[in-house]
Amino acid sequence: MRRMTPDDRGWSRPGRRVGRRILLALLLTSTLGGLFTSVPPSPARADDLSDAIARQKALEARIAKQKAQVAALTKSQATLSTQLASTRASLAKVNADLSAARTDVVRMTVDVAIAQGQVEELDALVDRLDLQLGDIEAREASKLRELNERKAVLAARIRAAYDTDRTSLLETMLSGASFADVLSEASWQLDIAAQDRALAEQIVADQEVLVVLHATLVTTRTHTEALAAEAVLGRTALDTQLADLAAARDQLVTLEAETRRLLREQQATFAKMASTKEEIARQIAAAEKAEKALQAEIDRLVKEKARGGAIPSEYNGTLEWPMAGAITQEYGCTGFGWEPPRGNCRHFHKGIDIAAPLYTAIRAAGPGVVIFAGPNPYDPRPRAWIVVIAHAENLVTWYAHVDNSGHPIPVRAGERVVTGQIIAYEGLTGRTTGPHLHWMVEFNGSFVNPRLFL
Repeated sequence: MRRMTPDDRGWSRPGRRVGRRILLALLLTSTLGGLFTSVPPSPARADDLSDAIARQKALEARIAKQKAQVAALTKSQATLSTQLASTRASLAKVNADLSAARTDVVRMTVDVAIAQGQVEELDALVDRLDLQLGDIEAREASKLRELNERKAVLAARIRAAYDTDRTSLLETMLSGASFADVLSEASWQLDIAAQDRALAEQIVADQEVLVVLHATLVTTRTHTEALAAEAVLGRTALDTQLADLAAARDQLVTLEAETRRLLREQQATFAKMASTKEEIARQIAAAEKAEKALQAEIDRLVKEKARGGAIPSEYNGTLEWPMAGAITQEYGCTGFGWEPPRGNCRHFHKGIDIAAPLYTAIRAAGPGVVIFAGPNPYDPRPRAWIVVIAHAENLVTWYAHVDNSGHPIPVRAGERVVTGQIIAYEGLTGRTTGPHLHWMVEFNGSFVNPRLFL
């Protein structure tokens, strides 16, 4: 039996061509259709972009933290500079409180050391950022080279396709000698197209990564420059603080040396005046008794002045130093054996001792009425000459050991005085170990620290 030919089935040559076209069309839309879908980006591309974005976010978080650290350093340095200036000013003031100044200097020595560590950490941070900046620049340059290489490859493939006048896929299908040839040719062309598409998509992905890398680079460079500038400012401020701290220490050392010298002189005089402990105790008790007797009389006179309207019931204002000089004894517990006991203190000083050259003018610490001016009548000889001023019924100031010979007291009891008016001159009257003013403030019947009212 003869095998049937296509002509026997009713396929003419034109029919065969039409059938082939229909077959190829169906093949194009079904069997080969999947080849025309876009090639998904490889995981490596997505990882590159995700890694770049993650690095960028991590950098932004570090920058925010570093900015907060720099802001805290700037604030602490500003506070420290203010404190240093305040301490130096207090040391330069009249009758500086050396005990408080010493505490401030010790505290600020620690603070300056902390600031120095923070500035050094900032310098190290700038160095680390410089290294990170170099790493980011290298990664950007590497990615840029990869991008340019891929662009060059794609451009070469496109030029080659046009140079060889590559037959279109449809023409290949219609002109193939057999179905196998058509499929082979179509697959080859589709492979080339897929490779070109994948390369183009890789280029797009590389460009996205490069954009993120460049943004990270710009941010890092800007932040590094800003931190470098802050480091310079921090170092400058630290240098100033170190100089101020050294100057404050020098001031404190000078004042303390002068105070120690005066105390040594007073202690030597004290040792000559009282050779035995029993004699010292006897003199302390006598002086304490005389002071209490005079205080009772002063309180009586103040009440009389208040009833007569000569002084207000309460003082509204502050006091000023009556004299400039070296503070040889502050108010409170003291190591000077001449002072009486009080509370837990073996020796308690009820005022502030100010040492200055003999006959230095003593001025009223505030406006008021002179209640007493002369020698303490209750004091055993040698008697201390004292001026007492009532500023109000509840506030009285005492000025003891004033001179009584070369520079007599220029004010009298009952006289009204103003702040800064000369009321006496520094002397050596009473039980004193050297020329100084013993200044006391009596508030509501008790002697308190005069510094509370300055």
